[in-house]
Amino acid sequence: MNTRLLCVLGLLSLGLVTLVAALLFGGPSPAPEMASINDPFKTLDWSGMPSPARYKARDGAQLAYRHYAPAGKDVRGSVVLVHGSSASSQSMHILASAFSQAGYGAYTLDIRGHGESGQRGTIAYIGQLEDDLEDFAAAVAPSKPATLAGFSSGGGFVLRVAGGSRQTLFDNYLLLSPYLGPTAANYRPNSGGWVSVGIPRLIALSILNGFHVSALNHLTVLNFALNDEAKALLTPSYSFNLAANFQPERDYQQNLRNVQRPCAVIAGTDDEAFKTDQLEPELRALGIPWPVTLVPGISHIPLTLDSHALAAAVQAVGEMAQ
Repeated sequence: MNTRLLCVLGLLSLGLVTLVAALLFGGPSPAPEMASINDPFKTLDWSGMPSPARYKARDGAQLAYRHYAPAGKDVRGSVVLVHGSSASSQSMHILASAFSQAGYGAYTLDIRGHGESGQRGTIAYIGQLEDDLEDFAAAVAPSKPATLAGFSSGGGFVLRVAGGSRQTLFDNYLLLSPYLGPTAANYRPNSGGWVSVGIPRLIALSILNGFHVSALNHLTVLNFALNDEAKALLTPSYSFNLAANFQPERDYQQNLRNVQRPCAVIAGTDDEAFKTDQLEPELRALGIPWPVTLVPGISHIPLTLDSHALAAAVQAVGEMAQ
């Protein structure tokens, strides 16, 4: 056996050992509790929150959502709300109530892998969340014009849909402080401390998926900075499948360019998870004219709770529907 072949075999063996080590030991470390994410929900009034309803997904799973009927007789359309990472439909209660009071039929989803939809923290395959959303739209038929709105990671997923092959499911799109990806201008390392990423395992699984090997996609790659009480109620970690699906496409800039429907962006000036002042410059650099509203003095979670932020969201949807 010649020296060159021995070197090649040695490198392959080393690469295999490194890959296996990354899969076994390269998962995320625990994320210390992030008070600014956990605390705002402690004093909320949950009265009036609808009980979960169910729709049947194509795999037979019964997935959960909540419906807020529009106030008054003049229905202005509908808004389907997608929660942020680790959360559930409950976290969108205040925002959904604001849309309901403004005359919209509002729906809050338990995205599969969260709340009462499926096994928490994982999904069966990348793309299942889009399939679920299509099944929801077919089963529930939200009134037109229909807006899909998403917060944080949910905003990233909404972008994934808005720039994808199923963007005609909705008439308009609203991104609330959206996660765009680790290479985007608005990214803060670890989302300001909210997430711990198992980078070695994430890279290893990405390599395997490049070779169409997805058998290990159930492995955990993200942990969230929840307190002990929240860990029991929410989703404390994500598998590779869920993490890869609940965000924009990898080429997020092309994802942005592919959006053909009206879209608006809202964020707070004091967001600790993302650099929100970079949202508008990034869009303009890509030639995208979407309206971008930065609500003064608002941090990440209050974007879905504060009265000024709620009013901005309702106004944005109303203007897109005109």
